[in-house]
Amino acid sequence: QVQLVESGGGLVQPGGSLRLSCAASGSIFVIYDMGWYRQAPGKQRELVAAITSGGSTNYADSVKGRFSISRDNAKNTVYLQMNSLKPEDTAVYYCNGRLGVKYNYWGQGTQVTVSS
Repeated sequence: QVQLVESGGGLVQPGGSLRLSCAASGSIFVIYDMGWYRQAPGKQRELVAAITSGGSTNYADSVKGRFSISRDNAKNTVYLQMNSLKPEDTAVYYCNGRLGVKYNYWGQGTQVTVSS
């Protein structure tokens, strides 16, 4: 069992920055592929960014060049640096940890609101 706890959400003005963190329990974090998803009201949950156990990354087109995902395996933590935030980035952001098809874990979510 892996537990994921997100932090770092909040209210920010357009053009501002936030860094989300996701702390994972357990000693095998290093072998999990990790991702950040978001869900806005009335919309489906969507992938924002992902990083494999080997460090390869991919991003949704809407955040490329603005967001950056990284991981610190020594701290069992994955980060999402969000720059140049837009109102359309407003959503609940969820951390995800996955190992194959059998193991798939979610955090409780953290609210990000971009508004002036």
